[in-house]
Amino acid sequence: MSIASTLFDKASAVKAADVAHRKKINFNIGKYNSAVVQGKHQFENLEIARQKAKNIKWRAIETLDLQLETFESAFTKRGGKVIWAENSEEAINEILAICKEKDCKKVVKSKSMVTEEIHLNKALEENQIESIETDLGEYIQQLDGEAPYHIVTPAMHKSKEDVANLFAEKLGTDPSLSPEELTLVARNILRNKYVEAEVGVTGANFIVSDIGGIAITENEGNARLSCAFPKTHIVIVGIEKVIPSINDLGLFWPLLSTYGTGQQLTVYNTIITGPKQPGELDGPDDMYVILLDNGRTDILNNPIQRESLYCIRCGACLNACPVYKNIGGHAYGATYSGPIGSVITPHLQGMKSYKHLSFASSLCGNCTEVCAVKINLHELLLENRHESVEENHTTLSEKIAWKAWKISSMNRKMMNLGNGKIKNKIVNKLFTSWNNTRGDLNFSEKTFNQMWLERKRK
Repeated sequence: MSIASTLFDKASAVKAADVAHRKKINFNIGKYNSAVVQGKHQFENLEIARQKAKNIKWRAIETLDLQLETFESAFTKRGGKVIWAENSEEAINEILAICKEKDCKKVVKSKSMVTEEIHLNKALEENQIESIETDLGEYIQQLDGEAPYHIVTPAMHKSKEDVANLFAEKLGTDPSLSPEELTLVARNILRNKYVEAEVGVTGANFIVSDIGGIAITENEGNARLSCAFPKTHIVIVGIEKVIPSINDLGLFWPLLSTYGTGQQLTVYNTIITGPKQPGELDGPDDMYVILLDNGRTDILNNPIQRESLYCIRCGACLNACPVYKNIGGHAYGATYSGPIGSVITPHLQGMKSYKHLSFASSLCGNCTEVCAVKINLHELLLENRHESVEENHTTLSEKIAWKAWKISSMNRKMMNLGNGKIKNKIVNKLFTSWNNTRGDLNFSEKTFNQMWLERKRK
């Protein structure tokens, strides 16, 4: 058992028994579920929209090299710079080199899961560069010293009282402030940071190949401010975020909004195609796009798992997953939690260490049912389990147990030996690791042969 697996077991056991935590999550996800029903009404035929989006992502991923080269060509023509980073270390080194060149002391950063993936904030702080999260949820998490809890809603596990108490502790505010008042406190603090920062860092919801642009969707406007005020704008984005054409945004923006938050469209939707051009008054002097691999081409090289690269990070599968709703986002011990995290993390961070995530699923298929781009998530979880066995990431005792089970279950004489009570005692004492977190195995008192003969006699 890996360290990550042990930590997952401990954390999930604690959270599953935390009634207050479950109450907060169910409340927040309940509000999300109500909103999504309304958001879906904008589509005349939702299933056709989802299938079309999946087809577009299929085309983009199958021609990924061409799409990225087209993006680079168009983006650099407008004065932008593209950096290809094979892993987290390369991405961090490139960002630090840019910050050093710009004599950067302060960075403003909008919400980005990729920056969490490469642990950018930690690297900046270690190099005496202040990094400020400007998304309200991310800012709350940064104040509390926690990683994001959810792909879309970083502080989903906190109630308004939790946030008020956190602000009182960290910022000295009145603990009785309302959510609106707390938002204004954060706004007043963050507004000054935008004009003080030398560098702004954002992610990207989509890389738009044909125009050489990146598309950002948000509700607070902090991403626009993060890339408009600082003289240098750095975008960090996974290579799988590419879509072929600007025309595809007419489908993907509403889908992402509906499945992400239940809105018809998020408040701010921005396309950025490079730094400030001659004659323009707004925008950064320099713009860099870092295209991050970090294990994604390994997934691309897997014909079955490749489908997971279609994900648009709407977070719908997390909100639908019974496991996520019981143990929460932090228990996964990885940047990406929930069903999509359980699919991709073993490939991004190592099957040996993270195979347990693929087994932490009921395989109910609800994640597949709600996926905005129709990824067969529950089937990919099964494929991960198969790959972990094929790659020999199983213990000797597990192999022996399943071998014994296979032999006995395929042998009618062995299955008919003894009565149900005797079998229950033997099996439940033998397979202790199985029922540590599950109910006891329960054999029928009568064998199938006995019941069949009784039925025939009647």
